[in-house]
Amino acid sequence: MKWSPPDSTIRVRLTGNRLVVADSGPGIAEADLPYVFDRFFRGASGRYTQGTGLGLSIVAKTVEDHGGTVRAGRSADGGAEFTVRLPGVTHVEALPSILVPAS
Repeated sequence: MKWSPPDSTIRVRLTGNRLVVADSGPGIAEADLPYVFDRFFRGASGRYTQGTGLGLSIVAKTVEDHGGTVRAGRSADGGAEFTVRLPGVTHVEALPSILVPAS
């Protein structure tokens, strides 16, 4: 929400073990993409806004600690897009029967 224009849509899509969040903001500069998950990194457009540059590094560390991956890119309309993948089952039928309540 911080980077999206007022009244724009932030799209959140969950497919299996993949969560994609995309906005309609200015996106992330190509030169900044390799660094957005580094602690304290602030891209040129974010250096004069409120924040510490820790948010995305916390996201990356949390996802990695759970065996997953996160990547940043551009959404179809030019904004930022983040994709998180976590290991595990993607449908209830794959869960062990001890975890699924009996009907």
